[in-house]
Amino acid sequence: MMNCSQAPGFILLGLSSNSEKWQPLFSIFLVLYLLGLLGNLLLLLAIGTDVHLHTPMYFFLSQLSLVDLCFITTTAPKMLETLWTGDGSISFSGCLTQLYFFAVFADMDNLLLAVMAIDRYAAICHPLLYPLLMTPCRCRVLVSGSWGVAHCVSLTHILLLSQLYFHTNQEIPHFFCDFGPLLLLSCSDAHLNESLMMALAGVLGISALLCIVSSYGCIFYAVAKVPSAQGKRKALATCSSHLSVVLLFYSTVFATYLKPPSSSRSSGEVVAAVMYTLVTPTLNPFIYSLRNKDVKSSLRRILNMVKSQD
Repeated sequence: MMNCSQAPGFILLGLSSNSEKWQPLFSIFLVLYLLGLLGNLLLLLAIGTDVHLHTPMYFFLSQLSLVDLCFITTTAPKMLETLWTGDGSISFSGCLTQLYFFAVFADMDNLLLAVMAIDRYAAICHPLLYPLLMTPCRCRVLVSGSWGVAHCVSLTHILLLSQLYFHTNQEIPHFFCDFGPLLLLSCSDAHLNESLMMALAGVLGISALLCIVSSYGCIFYAVAKVPSAQGKRKALATCSSHLSVVLLFYSTVFATYLKPPSSSRSSGEVVAAVMYTLVTPTLNPFIYSLRNKDVKSSLRRILNMVKSQD
């Protein structure tokens, strides 16, 4: 176990080895991070203060905004620090902590998108029973259950990683601590741990994706039976924002993780990881607010209140 340890230090290489690019990259991602914070906070404020938005759909949307707010804060500050100072050093405990919260919020995004698909299925396929199916209590149970599953899965991943030995003072060719780059630095035989982690992540991800696909299969079947074109458009309009977020989320996830964690990564996958960890959570609140009359109305009311106070 020469030069190996269970508590090594690492160096995150960030997004580019060219120091001339660090300042413009810092500016770009600082703006993205601030936009993500602002967009998600405004959406939370709009939903929280408008009684007309106190419905199951907007309750789940507020949870998604909260998760996205935490998600970008898990990776962006360290990335910005590395770009600003050129120092990407991070302790093993710091790396595992970042990875734990990253996994929790990524899993929550995955699960919440599935829960929101179930909500849209109940609203469109069973409109008369919708108030009975999606009661406030059941909505809270769905969200709290998702948090519980996400925490358990993420904690299991961290426990499997913490059992391994790693090369000390190694460079991680990434802007945050992720499973793949860490497993590449393992001195131990990580095949069993990696297989267990992939199986666990696969079951969770595939289950959520199957739930989304089956829900929308039923939705499209129900919409196809609606006689009027206007009725079809009205039914699909309530799903368009969610579908956009689902497509954006899973396309970037597949581009980043559709391979064994310990395999080498290309620059294209790092770009996909940026999309997945920063761009997508930043765009989500704008996708929902720009395409939703109720949210836009609530945001205008908040802006008018602010202007009147000035």
